Amino acid sequence: MYQNKTLTKILNNYHKLTHVEKIIADYFINEHEKVDFSSKMITDKLFVSEASLSRFAKKCGYKGYREFVFSYESHFLLKQQDVSYLTQQVLNSYECLLSQFVHYIDNEQIDRIIQMINDASYVVVIGIGSSGFAAKEFRHRFMRLGVLMDAVDQSDEMRIQAVLQNEKSLMIGLSISGTKEDILFSLEQASMKGAQTLLITSSENDYPYIHEKIVIPSFERLDEGSSISPQYPLLIIIDILYNSFMHSGQNSDNKERTHKQTVDILK
Repeated sequence: MYQNKTLTKILNNYHKLTHVEKIIADYFINEHEKVDFSSKMITDKLFVSEASLSRFAKKCGYKGYREFVFSYESHFLLKQQDVSYLTQQVLNSYECLLSQFVHYIDNEQIDRIIQMINDASYVVVIGIGSSGFAAKEFRHRFMRLGVLMDAVDQSDEMRIQAVLQNEKSLMIGLSISGTKEDILFSLEQASMKGAQTLLITSSENDYPYIHEKIVIPSFERLDEGSSISPQYPLLIIIDILYNSFMHSGQNSDNKERTHKQTVDILK
């Protein structure tokens, strides 16, 4: 099966790129037709400098932009001979997102968050759209381990939930962009009520009312679901938290017993 090695290099190094370099990367990730890729044409099209093109190419592992273009153009010849190109492109995107997680995961932070979940008498996970689906999966997984958890994907209900939180509560917000107003407002209100707060996002922004923030890898406009599911990086971090919680030292035998009971009752 054909694999676009140039695209793979772009995706593997995406987390290292600056904002301008990500604009260049997004163009090449999403371009499906062979056009004029000369530096003059691309600088005019993307409103970037030739120096930015050069830095982008070098960060992707090439000596310069010319070598990058030579490698990138070669995949169009192979594309005509392999109808599974688009399938492979999707698989490459999933694989590269997964490989980036090693650069983002902080084991000590994971331990702190597991402790937050253990200490909370009530946990509510909030998300909108695709993040709302991920929130329900979060609840489904952890309820089977005996955690009292709810999932909310409606704005009004989030705001109501926020004012009902207290010092024994934990509110978890899911937002790839980190800009959803209802998510941030609810987390801020919950924090004011004394609850612990966690935000899972790709945003590097600081939020003074967030006690813990897990940053996950993402592509530009991933939250729009243009090529792969926006839920994917959220589901990965949910699985990481689930596995860590399941095997944490606190009551691990009880968790496994509860999990088995929930499996048995659903048979």
